[in-house]
Amino acid sequence: MQPQHSARQLLLLGIGQAVGFVGGALLGRWVGTLLGWDAFGPNGYDGPAMLGILLIGLGGGGGVHLARRLYIHRFGDPKV
Repeated sequence: MQPQHSARQLLLLGIGQAVGFVGGALLGRWVGTLLGWDAFGPNGYDGPAMLGILLIGLGGGGGVHLARRLYIHRFGDPKV
């Protein structure tokens, strides 16, 4: 049985996931604008805007996932 994670470790996980989400979403936004898929374009919700929104969501989710994997690698799974 693994020891419980301290409050400091869990706070680190939460902050890491928040930073990963924002960083990943910004990266997705940047890649989308490079590809011409502006999520906040003047044409409303056309096809390229929807693809830009998709990239922002995937980037944010990927950042959260990466932060959680790094935490698990260092401290173990907090669910146990």
